[in-house]
Amino acid sequence: MGKDLVLKALCHEKTDSVPWVPFAGVHAGQLKGYTATEMLTNADHIVESLKEVKKLYMPDGLPVLFDLQVEAEIIGCELMWADYNPPSVKSHPLAEEKTLPCSCKIPAKDSGRMPVILEAMGRVKHEIGDDTALFGLICGPFTLASHLRGTNLFMDMMSDKEYVKDLMAFCGQVSIAMAGMYIDAGMDVIAVVDPLISQVSPKMIDGLLKDTFVGVFDYIRSRDRLSSFFVCGNATKQIEVMCQCEPDGIAVDENVDLVEAKKITDKYGISISGNIPLTTVMLHGTQQDNIKCVLDELDSIEDKTGLIVSPGCDMPYATPRENTIACAQAVKNPDTSRKLVENYSSSFDDIEVEIPDYAASKKVIIELFLLDPDQCAACTYMQASVLDNFDAIRDIAEYRIYKYFIKEDIARTRKMGIANLPTMCIDGEQKFISIIPNRDELIAAVKEAADRKQD
Repeated sequence: MGKDLVLKALCHEKTDSVPWVPFAGVHAGQLKGYTATEMLTNADHIVESLKEVKKLYMPDGLPVLFDLQVEAEIIGCELMWADYNPPSVKSHPLAEEKTLPCSCKIPAKDSGRMPVILEAMGRVKHEIGDDTALFGLICGPFTLASHLRGTNLFMDMMSDKEYVKDLMAFCGQVSIAMAGMYIDAGMDVIAVVDPLISQVSPKMIDGLLKDTFVGVFDYIRSRDRLSSFFVCGNATKQIEVMCQCEPDGIAVDENVDLVEAKKITDKYGISISGNIPLTTVMLHGTQQDNIKCVLDELDSIEDKTGLIVSPGCDMPYATPRENTIACAQAVKNPDTSRKLVENYSSSFDDIEVEIPDYAASKKVIIELFLLDPDQCAACTYMQASVLDNFDAIRDIAEYRIYKYFIKEDIARTRKMGIANLPTMCIDGEQKFISIIPNRDELIAAVKEAADRKQD
């Protein structure tokens, strides 16, 4: 059974074939004609959509929900809802005051959307849970802390480490409460989804964040469940310290070299999942592109112990179903799929784009190369680092935002030689690569570029 493949892989045991776990997210709703909002607020829609995913994509494992704002909404963040993405955090309750939420904010079964989610989980468990490993996804404590505190959290990590530890401890309690409810609802795997981990140095993770993560994974283990640690962005440097947080698996996106990352996870006996590109392949590619991508991944890894094939993160809402079906076929029938790409050539033709004349510009040009600021937490906070502080630099700077799900922006990203997202360029120089600058760092970098224009 597919469920057994996933569970064995997460235990770093050899399997007869590589398991396939599509992170369908709100894309599941698209299969039945529901908007993201309609799906994420209605148990009937969640169940109906996931049954369709099961029928079309033949998953060995499946997340019931991919929404990192459930906890934030309960604690007091205002959300901005959308038709084609999960909601995003609009307000940060602790942005103006360095306090901690009271213990009554810890989620319970009757909090926020929890009744809808828990009902859906129970029904999905009954409908498809016998042969499909069900993932309960919770917002990781560091990303949750950023939802509460906003971009000020990155300054706090330099100026008030004790506060960060206290805030992380609270968020860890939230993660444990969520994990407990999801386990009670029948989830087989608890995935701690913390995209912002890629924005923090390994040293900072080890000193400020690691204890909280270890506590969460210890709790999941104490409940006889398996766990996975999801990250977005270029987490290459963070993979080892993530392993030291003691999850059963790690999930990475296209920014990470899966072959090299697996060498590290294998050393710790931890599984690894990933990392089909979301936009260039799944959203904008052809069926051949998707088959070729999966086959290349399988061929690149000799020892497939602990390997799970999956998208790099939550699939875009508009991903063509035929592309995801192609991925499933390539994982489950690699030999026959090879015949379909014998004469393969990439379908992506770069579009001509014009690069700014930075030297001629009177103002410093800040360019943000993002995956999707409405869906990717790291992208959201990199964008916010500019928007929140722009009044301090508006006389000497302007900004432009490029999104990697728009074909013209993909072409621009490639032409600029941007290898990792999110990245912030200042006058054409890649200044902050998968790192969110705090206010002082951003202003200093812009002023330095402005001074060069005067020389």
